[in-house]
Amino acid sequence: MSSDQRFFDFLKERIGLDVASVGEAIIERAVRQRSLALHAQTADEYWQQLLACTDEQQALIEAVIVPETWFFRYPESFATLGRLALARLADIKQMRALRILSLPCSTGEEPYSIAMALLDAGLAPHQFKVQGMDVSPLSVERARRGVYGKNSFRGQDIEFRDRYFSEQSDGYLIAERVREQVRLQVGNLLDPRLLANEPTYDFVFCRNLLIYFDQPTQRQVFEVLKGLTHVDGVLFIGPAEGSLLGRLGMRSIGVPQSFAFSRHPSPAPEPVFVPMPAPIPQRSAAPIPTRPRPFSTVSAQVLPIKPPPAQSDAADLLSQIATLANEGKSLEARAACERYLQSHPPAAQVFYWLGLLSDVAGSALEAQGYYRKALYLEPQHPQALMHLAALLESQGDVAGARRLQARAARSERADSERKS
Repeated sequence: MSSDQRFFDFLKERIGLDVASVGEAIIERAVRQRSLALHAQTADEYWQQLLACTDEQQALIEAVIVPETWFFRYPESFATLGRLALARLADIKQMRALRILSLPCSTGEEPYSIAMALLDAGLAPHQFKVQGMDVSPLSVERARRGVYGKNSFRGQDIEFRDRYFSEQSDGYLIAERVREQVRLQVGNLLDPRLLANEPTYDFVFCRNLLIYFDQPTQRQVFEVLKGLTHVDGVLFIGPAEGSLLGRLGMRSIGVPQSFAFSRHPSPAPEPVFVPMPAPIPQRSAAPIPTRPRPFSTVSAQVLPIKPPPAQSDAADLLSQIATLANEGKSLEARAACERYLQSHPPAAQVFYWLGLLSDVAGSALEAQGYYRKALYLEPQHPQALMHLAALLESQGDVAGARRLQARAARSERADSERKS
C-alpha cells in the first residue's frame, strides 16, 4: 500500500503538497492509518473509498497535517507588527480598522498572538481585526474553542497568559476580548475564489508553507498572497522562505528576526514611535525551526542535542548555543558556536546551527557552506539536508534540492522502519 503515486497526486492536487518536501514516509503513514480506520485490505480498496467520500478525503488531509504551534512564535515578528501597525494607522489617519490575515492559522495560536500583540502595543479593539484561515476544519474548530494546554505556552516568558487566559480544568481559556478580535474560517490557499470579495490586508502572516510546494505551486501561491496584501502592506513569512520571496520580487523590511517583507521594491518606512501605555515584557523566542510539519503555521522544534558521554563542558556549551538561539540572540549564539569549535572536535550540530543562523540573517552562500560541513560530518543529518535543499531550490538548483530531499526521505523511511 506504500509508495502509491495516486495518494501523492491526490494531496498535490488538493493542498499543493510536494511529497519530496516532506518525504514519502509521512504520507504512507497517514494512508496506513486511514486504511486501518476503514478496514481497507488493499490500496485499491482504500483508494475507491477515498474517491467516494468527501469526508474521507478530508480525513486523509487531516492525517497528513500535524499542527505544531504555540503562542508568540518568532517574538520579534509580533513586536515588529506592533510598531508597524501604529505607523500604518498614522499613515491612513485612523480612517479605518487595520486588517490582518493569518493563514494557515492552524489551531489559533498565531491569530490570537497577533491580537494580543496589537492590544499590548496600545491599539484599541476598534482599530484592528484579525482573520484566521486554515484548510483543516478540525484545527479551525479547536481555534474557535480557544482552550489550550501547556504545550502552547513555550519559552521562559509566558506572562501574557496571566493577562489573557483563565485557567480551567482542561486547559487555559483565551479571554473573550481577544477572541472578539479574531474571525476564523476554513479555506484553501489553492482555491482561486479565496477571499475574492474581501479588501486587501495591511499585514499577512503566511509562515512555513511555501517550502512544501514545488516551484510552480510556490509561484501560484505567491501571486495569491501578493493579491491579498495591500500595496503598502507587509508579509510575514518563515525564516527558510526569505530567499524565495527575494527571488520573487519582494524585499525584507530590514528588521532582524522579524521575517517581514514588503510587497513593493522600496524599503518600508521606519516605524513611528508611539509611547506604550504600559511596559511590554520581551518574550523569549521558541526554538529556531528545523524541519516543519506540513501546513502548520510553525515548525517542529529542533531535535534535542545529544552530547557525547563524559563531555559535560561540550554539553553545557551546546545547551548554551541552543538557549541563545532560542532567545533570538544570533550574534551571541554564533560566538558560542565559535567557542565550541575552538575547544572541541567539530560537531555536525554546531555547523548546522551556524548554517541556520546565517540563513536567517540572509547570508545564503555562508549558510550553504555550513550546511555542507554538517553533512560532511553527519551525512544523514535531517535538518541540514532539508534546509540545504530549500536553499538550493531557492537559488534555482532544483536537481540538487531534489537529491537532498530524496536523501532525507530515505533516511526518515529507514528510521520509521527501524521503529516499527
